[in-house]
Amino acid sequence: MGAIVFDAAGRLLLIKRGHPPGMGLWSLPGGRLEQGESDEAGVRREVLEETGLRVEVGRLAGTVDRPGPGGVTYVIRDYLATVSGGTPTAGDDAADVRWCTVADLTRLPLSEGLLESLTGWGVLPPG
Repeated sequence: MGAIVFDAAGRLLLIKRGHPPGMGLWSLPGGRLEQGESDEAGVRREVLEETGLRVEVGRLAGTVDRPGPGGVTYVIRDYLATVSGGTPTAGDDAADVRWCTVADLTRLPLSEGLLESLTGWGVLPPG
């Protein structure tokens, strides 16, 4: 699961993946659920570990299927979230963290399908 987090200026929070899969690509903060963990708890934990930010988790924005190693398929559920505290600092498997404008999204090397998914779900601010 992942988090779609915007700041007051309408910029999207992205992390640069520090490890495979997707090493070097910019993506939403997120990851795998731990045993018995709810999506909401997993989103809060992953965002905190990767960005240093605490978030409140909102509604499900959308779901995508992505191929993984050995023929496995990852089902990724991305949730809208808002920052409730903390300072952005890259951690865990994130090599970098930054707030990105919509224009930045067209220039950065993004995880496959990220821009299309965000656009299709209607969650990107205009501009």
